[in-house]
Amino acid sequence: MAILAIIVLAGLTALLAMAADFGHINVARSEMKRSADAAALSACWELYDGTVSGASAEATKNDIVDMASQIASANEISSRGPALNGDSDVEVGYYDPDQPGQIDTSVPDRFNAVRVNLSQIDGSNGEVPLFFGDVTGRHSQSMQTSSIAAMFKAISGFKTPPSSDQNLQILPIALDLETWESVVAKETTDNFKYVNGQVTSGSDGYFECSLFPTGTGSPGNRGTVDIGSSNNSTSDLRRQILHGISADDMNQLGKPLQLDTAGTLELNGDTGLSAGIKAQLEQIIGQKRIIPIFTTVSGNGNNATYTIVRFEGIRVLGVKLTGPMNKKHLTIQPAPMVARHSIILEGGVEESDFLFTPVMLVE
Repeated sequence: MAILAIIVLAGLTALLAMAADFGHINVARSEMKRSADAAALSACWELYDGTVSGASAEATKNDIVDMASQIASANEISSRGPALNGDSDVEVGYYDPDQPGQIDTSVPDRFNAVRVNLSQIDGSNGEVPLFFGDVTGRHSQSMQTSSIAAMFKAISGFKTPPSSDQNLQILPIALDLETWESVVAKETTDNFKYVNGQVTSGSDGYFECSLFPTGTGSPGNRGTVDIGSSNNSTSDLRRQILHGISADDMNQLGKPLQLDTAGTLELNGDTGLSAGIKAQLEQIIGQKRIIPIFTTVSGNGNNATYTIVRFEGIRVLGVKLTGPMNKKHLTIQPAPMVARHSIILEGGVEESDFLFTPVMLVE
């Protein structure tokens, strides 16, 4: 019996050692994935910051690698902070949801993603040490993982904010596609810039246009759109200009604020801009907002219907809605910004020029 007890005890000891090391391996795998996820997310936000500043992805590669390395090392694996090799462990490129697992590094202007490759192997951070190698005969475990974080510009619409304290930063004023494309192509004017919280005269590379309605037909007949009830009052517009579109507005809209399969969305609206919203527009000078872009408008006055085809990010630079008609303006310029609560539609939606989804993990 004593001999049998010793044999059973030895077997149980070996099983317990294997179970402990197996548990440690699983914990280390979770820690490694967490570290890679955190590093990829932070690095992709660094890519976004570089894009907003006007720098190319290549110019910000060092900052992206530094951020990934810093965050990875702060998320320890088996009580050790991993190190990244910037040349091979951090990849910046373009991620297409229709081609999972691939990062295209051939077109820097389209870069929207960062992949972090994390290894615990001989020659790279070392294998994860095990506790009971003397019992099991296995002293360490090699591990590898990768994570991809990306931001997208194929935005087809917006979800209803989940709570009353969250709004969509959409300015309920539409601009025609023809004018927007002229602005992006730098065919208009570049007379103002936003620096250190102030709008001043000068060039900054972002060309301007006015949201104030021009002409009398399509597509130049700009105006406000009703994102809420079918007859937004001036007080509704004032609130939306200052604070954005609320969950209650989305519920009152009665349909999704999203492009359909044909890539269009019809919104009721009013042609022209009232001086009654001048004060609220002045309060958001310098701030970023999202505007709907339309191709056609039918009807007049408060019977207008705008055909929306995309959404874009802009900054309000100046407002004048009183005085002679040729002096009135609502001057804006493109501005890269994050579209909270946005919806991504894979395929069929043209990418925005200056609007991004929040950074998200995709793999």
